[in-house]
Amino acid sequence: MATSTPTRDAHTPPPSGSQHKPVNARRQTWRGRLWRFDDKASPYAYIAPFFLVFGAFGLYPLIYTGWIALHRVEMTGLDRMEWVGWANFDRILHDAEFWTAVSNTFLIGVMSTVPQLLVALGLAHLLNYKLRASTFWRTVILTPYATSVASAALVFALVFRADGGLLNWVLHFVGLGDTNWANGHWTSKIAISVIVIWRWTGYNTLIYLAAMQAVPTDLYEAASLDGASRWQQFRKVTIPSLRPTILFTIVISTIGSMQLFGEPLLLEGGTLGAIGGNEHQYETLSVYLYNYGWNLGHLGPAAAVAWAMLALLLIIAAVNWLFGRFVRTSAV
Repeated sequence: MATSTPTRDAHTPPPSGSQHKPVNARRQTWRGRLWRFDDKASPYAYIAPFFLVFGAFGLYPLIYTGWIALHRVEMTGLDRMEWVGWANFDRILHDAEFWTAVSNTFLIGVMSTVPQLLVALGLAHLLNYKLRASTFWRTVILTPYATSVASAALVFALVFRADGGLLNWVLHFVGLGDTNWANGHWTSKIAISVIVIWRWTGYNTLIYLAAMQAVPTDLYEAASLDGASRWQQFRKVTIPSLRPTILFTIVISTIGSMQLFGEPLLLEGGTLGAIGGNEHQYETLSVYLYNYGWNLGHLGPAAAVAWAMLALLLIIAAVNWLFGRFVRTSAV
């Protein structure tokens, strides 16, 4: 007996399986594309806030300062700009006061950075051993860093005063006589360097201490078994392990010395700090920029000074990089 095969009417819907297969395939393809887009775009979205903030508050002011450096702009007429090209740069490069500020910045930077890092390294080595109340001592060492630069500079201005200053009282008590710290070419630099050393030694001490605690103890144990003393362990184990950290602190201290402003500005209580002393004996580049821009009102040369400071920082950073590379290759 023959059986007839049922035929599907044109209006009869297809089976459920064949109906949903194309839809599921499209959904999986769309989800795959969305996942790939999210995988590629998410890292850029995460770092975008930093670049947006940097562009608004870092890159744009830098470019705009360079644009002002090519114009004649006065504080009394900010809406009037006259193109002068490289005249502002030529003006400061032929100004003897600019080179005095460069020399003062370099000397104060060296006089403050070298003792500061050496003292910080020694203090970190002492704190690296087990001491009673170690947290208390670390807090005490970091306290000057938490003090504002204005407070520290004003206090030390009283210490270094020529008439009635604490330091002169001590010197007079021991029979060494009084010293006019702010008016001397070298004494003023020593006074500013003391303020910088006092404020930043604790900060660098904690950086060195953190790096020392990351040195494997096996190295010290091996050196101790070989008969090395603590001083030899410090020279042969600690210092080589801290070379990258030391180079980092040198770079940071160099940048800080180029931006030195509050200490020289307030050395004499703010009376002659805006011009760096009666003979510009402690005028730094930041004070020189401040004097041009805010005291004299010439924003074009002030912007040129800012770009000159950037160029000097790049040169110093390149020298530090070459020195660090030389140290690493010589160690290998």
